[in-house]
Amino acid sequence: MAATVTVEPAGRCLWDEPVRIAVRGLAPGQPVTLRASLRDEKGALFRAHARYRAEATGQLDLERAPALGGSFAGLEPMGLLWALEPEKPLLRLVKRDVQTPFAVQLEVLDGHEPEAGRLLGRAVHERAFLGPGVRRKPVRAGRVRATLFLPPEPGPFPGIVDVFGAGGGLLEYRASLLAGKGFAVMALAYYNYDDLPKSMESLHLEYFEEAVNCLLSHPQVRMTTTGRVNSMPVRPLNAYRRMVRRGRRSSVTQGRGTT
Repeated sequence: MAATVTVEPAGRCLWDEPVRIAVRGLAPGQPVTLRASLRDEKGALFRAHARYRAEATGQLDLERAPALGGSFAGLEPMGLLWALEPEKPLLRLVKRDVQTPFAVQLEVLDGHEPEAGRLLGRAVHERAFLGPGVRRKPVRAGRVRATLFLPPEPGPFPGIVDVFGAGGGLLEYRASLLAGKGFAVMALAYYNYDDLPKSMESLHLEYFEEAVNCLLSHPQVRMTTTGRVNSMPVRPLNAYRRMVRRGRRSSVTQGRGTT
């Protein structure tokens, strides 16, 4: 291996932070393939690759060099990360433990064959979901089953109830990232978790109201700025709008979740 793969900023980054990927030590105009891969907590493999051509200086900077094909094409500096696809169809990249990072392996191979090229260089890049100082607090209050994420500052903060995951359970990775942006975020489980109902057919709107009240009662949450971001199916989402009460200003954002 003669080439060097670099990632800037060096060290661990948050999952939603952009990075600059570059390769040094190539021959002028050398055709290469860059490959990214990671395994989730269950061992499932996710991969992406793109074909490039080195500059006359023997360097390759993904902020300047367009991909010539592969998992994506064109100028996509973060393409190797957003284009990650499962080796087995129909799997979704999900972070189950936000307290540990994903380790992304970046490789540069000679030529434009992602499986047959000679390995020239390699680097491991860690992408985390819990920012420095962000506090994670499990919540078990009344019927509410959730995790609260608080920024490192003393607060108070605008609050968000994150109703995420149409498959049930408790997904925290969106809430943990939002907390790093200055929000107090409650990742709320609403079925198929702990002692909650096993299916959506048994949902009660009062549960979501109880969760909102639980968040509002926290001393580090501003009473006047509480919102909700969700990826629930349409029926529960529309029903949830009934819970906006007089005297509370709510910002409502509908989301689909991120990879």
